[in-house]
Amino acid sequence: MPMLAWDQIDTVLLDMDGTLLDLHFDNHFWLEVVPHKLAQMHNISVEQARTQMDAAYAEVHGTLEWYCLDYWANKLNMDIMAAKREIQHLISMREDTLPFLDALRDSGRRVLLLTNAHPDSLSLKVERTQLDQHIDTLISTHNYGVSKESQALWQAVQQEFEFDPARTLFVDDSLSILQAAKDFGIGQVLAVSNPDSQQPVREISDYPAIQDYRYLLTDIRNTPVSAS
Repeated sequence: MPMLAWDQIDTVLLDMDGTLLDLHFDNHFWLEVVPHKLAQMHNISVEQARTQMDAAYAEVHGTLEWYCLDYWANKLNMDIMAAKREIQHLISMREDTLPFLDALRDSGRRVLLLTNAHPDSLSLKVERTQLDQHIDTLISTHNYGVSKESQALWQAVQQEFEFDPARTLFVDDSLSILQAAKDFGIGQVLAVSNPDSQQPVREISDYPAIQDYRYLLTDIRNTPVSAS
């Protein structure tokens, strides 16, 4: 049995970080680079800086501020984009991303990127990966003022792009965001169990989960949209 009912999928919404791109860049940046820079700025230990950042992250977790580079630049008095560019060589696509995207496009499905990433971060990643050449539309939730955790975001995106939620697949590495999509009425969701190549594969039981999109290619190719 296929993991997903491809004959019931016309539109595919895809997260970016951890879903199409290796999450190692982001994890390394926020958990290592930022605390080290903060420690240098304030002459405190890295552990003290980590404790401060953990508290700061917790304050805004799940909100648009959590993903907003302007918010963190102001809060930390730090040039976040300059710091990101220092380690931009770590930005990379997952090995299975391009075969997956190309199979989706070849099958006639509409493919949209829906990311909480700040537009500046999105631009940097597109610059490094040319991800935009394989996707129909790139959408940053910052354009709507709310994140994917919010039902208001789903309503706004659906209204603008006019997809049928019941015939849409949404792929993300965040389980809380997958739940938000289901709550909105997205027909099928898929979790990514290995978003960070440097971390162990996660055990996920509440949603269909995958660690290599290449396992889906045969089913995608055998079920083009025109056949539905």
